[in-house]
Amino acid sequence: MQAVSRGARPARRDVLRAGAGLATALAAGATAAGCAPGSDDGVAADGTVTIEMWHGQTDTGKKALESLVAAFGRSHPRIRVELGGGVLADAMLQKVTAALAAGSYPDIAYVFGSDLASVARSPQVVDLTDLVRAAPTPWSSYWAPARKAVTVNGRVRAAPAVLDSLAVVCNKKLFRQAGLPLPEAGWRWDDFVATAKALTDTGGGRFGTGWPGVGDEDTVWRLWPMIWDLGGDVVADDGRHIGFGDTGTRALEVVAELARDKSVYVDPKPGSEQMYQVFMSGRMAMAVTGPWQLPDIRQARIDYHVVPLPTFSGRPMTISGPDTWTVFDNGDARRKAAKTFVSWLAQPAQDVRWDIRAGSLPLSRGTRDLPAWQHKEGTTEGLGVFTKALDSARVRPVHAAYPQISQALGQAVVAVLLGRSSPAKAMRACAADANAALLIPR
Repeated sequence: MQAVSRGARPARRDVLRAGAGLATALAAGATAAGCAPGSDDGVAADGTVTIEMWHGQTDTGKKALESLVAAFGRSHPRIRVELGGGVLADAMLQKVTAALAAGSYPDIAYVFGSDLASVARSPQVVDLTDLVRAAPTPWSSYWAPARKAVTVNGRVRAAPAVLDSLAVVCNKKLFRQAGLPLPEAGWRWDDFVATAKALTDTGGGRFGTGWPGVGDEDTVWRLWPMIWDLGGDVVADDGRHIGFGDTGTRALEVVAELARDKSVYVDPKPGSEQMYQVFMSGRMAMAVTGPWQLPDIRQARIDYHVVPLPTFSGRPMTISGPDTWTVFDNGDARRKAAKTFVSWLAQPAQDVRWDIRAGSLPLSRGTRDLPAWQHKEGTTEGLGVFTKALDSARVRPVHAAYPQISQALGQAVVAVLLGRSSPAKAMRACAADANAALLIPR
């Protein structure tokens, strides 16, 4: 989720990665391969160490990273970073899994935060706990979502790569035409439903809001802030059941109301591109989205307003979906060089360049306070709302069963969106599948 064009890096919510099967293959493959690093130690005769980074970026994100790698090379002439991988981030889990099974893997890879628990089952994933908690890595200044997203069972298993949050972007012209005031911070989900209904013109092809409707992670993660706000959680304290049976039903009732009012555009394709096209064509009044969408909205010349997510309680609540730079062990020299590079990337002077050009929110408060980021916020309408939301943002648990839980909840959301099931019935089916996944030994 980003403050640059969606084309700058992959559509991070496009598909729900098949975490269970891939995690099993990853663990089995790593064992079969003997968990041995590649034979190339990466050290040249002059002592220069070469490391390989599978970056997963495209367009602007790739160019931003190339610029940073060049700067790193000038200040660290004995470390050479080669960018590659040949796949975008959505395909990275499959590629990394196959590479670990074959015993030939990169030194650094861009791994979705929701995939980290599966990847970290491999013994070749480097523990970065000591690195991130020592200077110059600004660990204590990181936003809480950035820290939690890379922590598995109390150990730091990756470095944060990007950070985002969800808010609501409103089309001011449609609000004016309907004679409705723009929403403000502190509004409630009942307000959201009523506003969406008031802004809907079924005959004219205008919708109050939109929701991804394929059951993928894009479908699901918009529901978690509601569940958390109601006091639920993804996994119950006992670790054997979901923690959102009742709260999930209440959250789905909001979805059901939108569907009954015909005020929600249900995007039938992965990636949510059609939903955003409807918004940018002036036929949708409110889009629940992140900062990554702002450049496209501005390019479409939409006069817009950004407001925090509504809540049930009145307390601020949103979700952040950080992704990671995961380091793999290819021997002492390459491991040390890779850790040096990811630590360098995380420092505010580099982070702010990456954030502005490639679309992340600041990883740390130190980055946020830099003049370059303050200028970016000051010249980008609504960007500060997304940054401020990080104060109250939560993240999905780094749990190996999360993909199955998400898949079950995604099916429930779609069933309610399409009027195929009631919230209570859909949640019962979700709980049965998700609870079964939590009982699988991992």
